[in-house]
Amino acid sequence: MIRLFAALAIPPDAGAALLTRQTGLKGARWRPLEALHITLRFIGEIREDVARDLDAELAVIAAQPFEIILEGAGCFGEGDEVDAVWAGVAENPMLRRLARACEGAARRAGLPADPRTYRPHVTLAYVRRAEPADVAAWIVANNLLKSPPIRVDRFGLYSSHLGRDGSSYALEAEYPL
Repeated sequence: MIRLFAALAIPPDAGAALLTRQTGLKGARWRPLEALHITLRFIGEIREDVARDLDAELAVIAAQPFEIILEGAGCFGEGDEVDAVWAGVAENPMLRRLARACEGAARRAGLPADPRTYRPHVTLAYVRRAEPADVAAWIVANNLLKSPPIRVDRFGLYSSHLGRDGSSYALEAEYPL
């Protein structure tokens, strides 16, 4: 079994700007530069043969390069149940189209539909038992985030390895646009 997701890597220069925002939230487990990404489709644990089928389906996705802008900040969860803080991604039809294409590839590889609404973001930290007022203050302090345009000319299939200090990721395959 292998745990996979399709994603866009955040380039080092854009990632370095995000790292400067990783402060001021007690109990946050900030993600390292190499872990910053925008998930297109979370796959989860699958068999190796299904992973090969998924790779073949992702490899035939046809899309043109495009640009994205990181914009705003937020969290997942409410009150005492906040579990992550993130940088947002400005609405982008090309990004949504690529995410839908990854969803279609997963379905053609035999995976069930992802029931979650797609919300593109870059997870900056996982949070446990943070004070709601501290999370709100962090969001207010970072909500004006707006990156220069980031060129997207490829996406990847990543494996996720759960460890004591969180997940680490490895690029398994890359697909040019």
